[in-house]
Amino acid sequence: MWVGMQVQQPALPAVDTSLRFVRVLEQQPDGLVAFEFAIGWPELAVELLLPAPAFAAFCAANRVQHLAA
Repeated sequence: MWVGMQVQQPALPAVDTSLRFVRVLEQQPDGLVAFEFAIGWPELAVELLLPAPAFAAFCAANRVQHLAA
């Protein structure tokens, strides 16, 4: 037990939430696009799946930067 002592956490780098990133993982034959989407930090992403027209609209709406696969 750490009574009276504080453990210092390393400072996290600043995050710019205006930065949006997309990495296309796969374009499926049925027209779906599997991709990773990240805000601020490209290494912290979620995987999503959208039809190609919706993917294009998503990228435009979020003004994404495309990353290499």
